[in-house]
Amino acid sequence: MNKMREIRIAKLTLNIGAGKDAGKLDKGLILLEKLTGKKPTKTVTQKRIAGWGIRPGLPVGCKVTLRGKDASDFLARLVYAKDNKIIAKNFDENGNISFGIPEYIDIKDAEYLPEIGITGLEAAITLERRGFRVKKRKLFNSRVGKHHKITKQEAIDFMKSNFKVTVEGA
Repeated sequence: MNKMREIRIAKLTLNIGAGKDAGKLDKGLILLEKLTGKKPTKTVTQKRIAGWGIRPGLPVGCKVTLRGKDASDFLARLVYAKDNKIIAKNFDENGNISFGIPEYIDIKDAEYLPEIGITGLEAAITLERRGFRVKKRKLFNSRVGKHHKITKQEAIDFMKSNFKVTVEGA
């Protein structure tokens, strides 16, 4: 197989939305650090929504991004929490995958923390091929060609072959 056609995990982003609840945000920060060993960052609002009492700069969640070997190892743990089943609608047309974990204690090797309680998180996996850097580089950035983009079916096949996932509804 051509090396340029190989699909790999660019990043795995874990997210916990807390809304305006500062206590839930603090628990989310602790949880993400315990699960991944990395320091999470707070996500802040960009817009003002008066009906919800949201203003710009208000922290509403936290996230952590894993790359490389850390991402693939943690993804294996997340897939185990989903019983190695992912629904087909969790794959988008660009080959990205996102799903939720309702309870963090379902994740393999995660221990229950009484100070946090039961909470869930969202996982977003970004897949890429070699050569995707052309769209992110600062000088002479350009688009990825249509034959080089990752399709939904290619992402499904990648997850089936690398993580032994069964895709329901495909």
